[in-house]
Parts: sequence; C-alpha cells; structure tokens
Amino acid sequence: MQGKVEICGVNTAKLKVLKSEESMELLRRARAGDMQAREELISGNLRLVLSVIQKFTSRGENVDDLFQVGCIGLIKAIDNFNIEMDVRFSTYGVPMIVGEIRRYLRDNSAIRVSRSVRDTAYRVLQAKEKYMAEHQKEPTVEEIAQILELRREDVVMALDAVVDPVSLFEPVYSDSGDTVCVMDQVKDRKNTDEAWLEHIALGDAINKLDEREQRILALRFFQGKTQMEVSAEVGISQAQVSRLEKNALSRIRKEL
Repeated sequence: MQGKVEICGVNTAKLKVLKSEESMELLRRARAGDMQAREELISGNLRLVLSVIQKFTSRGENVDDLFQVGCIGLIKAIDNFNIEMDVRFSTYGVPMIVGEIRRYLRDNSAIRVSRSVRDTAYRVLQAKEKYMAEHQKEPTVEEIAQILELRREDVVMALDAVVDPVSLFEPVYSDSGDTVCVMDQVKDRKNTDEAWLEHIALGDAINKLDEREQRILALRFFQGKTQMEVSAEVGISQAQVSRLEKNALSRIRKEL
C-alpha cells in the first residue's frame, strides 16, 4: 500500500475525517432517514477502513478488494450502531470492519478447507501478531501452540490452510537468460517428456507383434510367470517360448 494514493478510485490523501461529535450528529440524522447524512458518515469514516486493512495487506490480498469489503463492514456498523450507548462509533466500527474482512478471507480462499481449521488459522495469526507486538520477534510454532493450548500439528495444519497457492508458472528468478519458474524447481524428473515418448514408442512396438508374441510377453513380464508356466498355458514347448520371447524383444529393441 505504500505510495498508493488511490484505492478503488478514491483519493486517500483527500479523505475527510469526522470528529466524534460530527459522527454522532450524522448518526442521529441517518437514523431518522436522512440518506445524505448516511453518505457523509460513510465517506467521513473511510480512513477508519484504511487503518484496518493495513493489518491485512501483508497477506498478499488485493488492496482494492480489501477496501471494498471493509466498506461493507463500515456500512453494517453504521446501520447497526446503537446511538443510545455511550460508546464511540470507531470503537464499534473497527471490530465490524475486521470481522467482515476476515469472513471474506475465510470464504474466498482459492483452496477450500473446513471452517474449524480456518478459524483456528486466524486465531493463530492473531496470536502471532500479538506476540510480535509484545516481544519484537516472530514466535515459533511451539510457542504459538503453547499460547493457544493447541497441538503443534494443529498449528502447522492451520497455517498451511491459509497460505495462498502458487502458480507453477510463477517466476522465481530471472536474469539476462531464461526465466526460472516454480515448475522448474519442483518438476517430476521421473515422468519426463522423454519418458512419456518412450512409453508411447514401446506401446507402438508391442502392438506390431503378433497376438501370440504379445501374450507371451504379457505372461512373462506383466504376470511374472516362468517360461515353463507360459509353455503350459500357451500350449507350446519351453524352447519355443524362449525363441519367441527373444525374437519379440529383439524386434522391440529394433523399433525403439
């Protein structure tokens, strides 16, 4: 958010700030059905939304989206605030905005996990932020687990549940040469394109054998039977099985 002046088309440098007395007066008028007062109240508290979303920008979420969701929380706070209570509007509005943003983050994750795990994840994140504010250092998993009285495994699983997925094509390094993507670092070195092509070529070579040769190879190499067992099943001698097997393998090698 640093250096960004406009969010959702709103110039954040020129946002109005309402005094507490002005907010209460506008709230009273809005309760009486004055829509203009309601609009002034919303625009006059957008800085409150900005101050809240700063706590969530480090999670990689789009700032414009967070701002819009925060505004929904602000509107809900305005519509539900009890003007008879001796409480500042900001005291009531901040938790409402935070709650709306957390619901958005919970329900719009790219990976769907159970609500209980996601709720645990946000408890863990809250405990982590509080610990860092108090101790000026990041807590270990064990320390978070002790604070929340959870198992270490539950903390790890909860944190993994709210991590955004990474595209396989996301670049991790780029120099004057080719860009290195995530896929280049995690690719399967066993099931490569070359292995896939060899598998296709092998299938084509086997298909060129006659039916008896294919059956002998299937019994020998896929079912693991001996040449004597194959000879009994096919109805030919063991010597014939051996000769046909060698010829079939020789033709396959030649095809490859």
